[in-house]
Amino acid sequence: MKALLLAAGLGTRLRPLTDNLPKCLVPIQGKPLLAYWLEMLTQAQVSPLLLNLHYKAEAVRDFISHSPYAKVVTCVYEETLLGTAGTLRENQAFFENAPLMLIHADNLSKFAMRAFIDRHHNRPAGCEITMMTFICPTPQSCGIVELDGRGVVQSFHEKVANPPGNLANGAVYIIDPTIFDFLNRFDQAVIDFSTQVLPYYLGKIYTFHNDEYHRDIGTWESYQAALEDFAK
Repeated sequence: MKALLLAAGLGTRLRPLTDNLPKCLVPIQGKPLLAYWLEMLTQAQVSPLLLNLHYKAEAVRDFISHSPYAKVVTCVYEETLLGTAGTLRENQAFFENAPLMLIHADNLSKFAMRAFIDRHHNRPAGCEITMMTFICPTPQSCGIVELDGRGVVQSFHEKVANPPGNLANGAVYIIDPTIFDFLNRFDQAVIDFSTQVLPYYLGKIYTFHNDEYHRDIGTWESYQAALEDFAK
């Protein structure tokens, strides 16, 4: 299985740390955030990997070229950001009509990657996506999901004040290649996966629960919390 790691974000909420460093390379106990993903993916034999770049792209290319992952990672530069689903559609040829993994690489996560893949292989009939979920301590800041008895997503509540629970979308997915049929219907280049794609697939999204570790490294407070968590 191949994977697309979305790593082009500006990381504005982490300034001044990201003034000279792309968000995907911020250090977590001496290791760049991106390295955690590359290690977990390659250990699970998920490869080759595609990495989209924009902000401080040369720093990411330099990291990859001097890392153990240089032979399995392909970097693609976006002069204009295409959105999370627009990037996926733009690189359709890379995936060769096979299931793929889509990852927001600005999160810090630890889970059983092979179990996630197995979960997708054993999904209910009619499901085309398997989403990783986690328990969010601040549910109003996350995309909260509601499931049926099979573990299939029935509704989304995206960053609302009083969501019905704390089971959140971890923004890590395994996706059937049929998604490209849907993406190719859009007549614009910029497409957002969370707001423009996922609602279409309600009732067709199976879930895998990450009960080990997952944190959005989106703010200075969450970054500091991650440093403390990984110091233990």
